[in-house]
Amino acid sequence: MSFDPLNIKKDFPIFKNNNLVYLDNASTTQKPKQVINSMVEFYENYNANVHRGVYGIAEKATLVYEKSRNIIANFINANNEEIIFTKGTTESINIIANAINKDLQTGDEIIISEMEHHSNIVPWLMLSKYKNIKIKYISMLNDGTLNISELKKIISKKTKLISVTHMSNVIGTINPIKEIINLAHQSNIKVLIDAAQSISHIKIDVKKLKCDYLVFSGHKIMGPTGVGILFGKNNLLKKIPPLLGGGHMIKEVTLQKFSYNDIPWKFEAGTANIAQAIGLGEAIKYLQKFEYNELHSHTKKITNHLIEKINKVPNIILYPENRKLIGPVISFSIKNIHSYDLTKLLDTQGICIRSGHHCAQPLLNKFKLESLNRVSLYFYNTIDDINIFYDKLIYVIKLLN
Repeated sequence: MSFDPLNIKKDFPIFKNNNLVYLDNASTTQKPKQVINSMVEFYENYNANVHRGVYGIAEKATLVYEKSRNIIANFINANNEEIIFTKGTTESINIIANAINKDLQTGDEIIISEMEHHSNIVPWLMLSKYKNIKIKYISMLNDGTLNISELKKIISKKTKLISVTHMSNVIGTINPIKEIINLAHQSNIKVLIDAAQSISHIKIDVKKLKCDYLVFSGHKIMGPTGVGILFGKNNLLKKIPPLLGGGHMIKEVTLQKFSYNDIPWKFEAGTANIAQAIGLGEAIKYLQKFEYNELHSHTKKITNHLIEKINKVPNIILYPENRKLIGPVISFSIKNIHSYDLTKLLDTQGICIRSGHHCAQPLLNKFKLESLNRVSLYFYNTIDDINIFYDKLIYVIKLLN
């Protein structure tokens, strides 16, 4: 399918119903009608529980649900049984934190970085409260990149896991995860990759990366809220326990004992988010209609245009000022203007950007800040969106000065 961002916008009902310039895609992406229609079709035509009934609509629900798993597996080059449906990135990380809990000993270490989202900090801090383990941090350099030389020094015989983001949700830094994985595996350390931000912008092949776990949320790749993915290597998923117990995750239950279902179902207790899983499969099908290189080229083009325009804004400070390899995420502040004031006034002009700590307070602490403005782009954004944003930003700054 040929790529034309103006025609693509017609696939997204929110842009028909609202006069929006939506620039908060790192928070959540908008949904094409194909995704919305797939969920409506499920509820209207074959709403039934999966993996249970043998009547027609139940069998269809199971078939389409599992087809979505297959679409997602192929998308990241995994095996079907290595794809677990969760509620999102946060739950996926918590499943792994809970799973490794039983194997951790006093003095063991987990390494994360200073640029992580809270969802990849808090579960490990919670774990350290109940286990006498140490959390180590890969520091962030002034250019917004991770200090990989430092990582080589802090890895020890006690290190059991490295959990790191692929792309920062605040400053857009793309981390060298292949190098991190190689370093870890040299010391027999497992690696979890938080791909919540990168999944929409970077082609991911888990077999080439050789990561042990990879997680992402459906709503950041045009899918519904309430569904996410935990990828884990087959041999690891077979060994680790599930987070939840109940229906469907079992093979046999007596009053005295039970046995686990096969993977991936042993991790999917209870009634699944069926419509959401179907919607996520449809979102990835929609994305795959386009050539990846075309999407990447367009996103890079509009990101460069945004940087060019935003550098002209009076009294603007970019974070970090000297950026290296970044995705389509730009964070900034305006001298003497609070981020919330700026964002709220832009909202009155039909511009949606983000302000706050972006669920990454340790990263903002590095810049000695409490809040920032953030613009984040997706492939349905256009040059016109950037130009309108720039014009309205200049207008709002004048109002606030």
